[in-house]
Amino acid sequence: MGYYIIIRGHAGAGKTTIAKAVAKRLGALYISVDKILKDHGLDVIEYDCISERNFERANEIALKEAVPALEKGGTVVFDGNFYHLSQLKHLKRSLPHRHMVFMLKASLEECVKRDRERAQGKIGEDAIRAVYGLVESVQEGEHIETGGKTEQQVEEKIVSLIPGDVRKQSGLSKP
Repeated sequence: MGYYIIIRGHAGAGKTTIAKAVAKRLGALYISVDKILKDHGLDVIEYDCISERNFERANEIALKEAVPALEKGGTVVFDGNFYHLSQLKHLKRSLPHRHMVFMLKASLEECVKRDRERAQGKIGEDAIRAVYGLVESVQEGEHIETGGKTEQQVEEKIVSLIPGDVRKQSGLSKP
């Protein structure tokens, strides 16, 4: 039986780093919504954000990879801001599999600081602030505070919350 995990949250909260680590640990397929948006020209800012329509289009592209993996009993980890509730609902409707949603949280100041320290892919303070507000408006998922924690501590927390049968299927006897 397939299982998927959505790791969402603020820009600069550590989503991509954590999502990749969790996917590797579970032997899961990793899917970056941001990469899909960029690769398909869907990362266009309309008014103050990327439109719900473009995020749902990104979901449809992601589903082409996710569905076969889930149907084979695999695990999939989605990485993205998911700042439109409709995008989350669309993905859940499209994937009738067990799942968990985690919302990585960090202070606005921490997110700005992390963005400044990025070697590549900086989005800038104005964008960090805008995305922060959008993400905060959708309080969906198990909240995981990343500020002041190591990547390994956050990864351990997420893995500890994943059902035991999913961990066991991934070859993990304990969190």
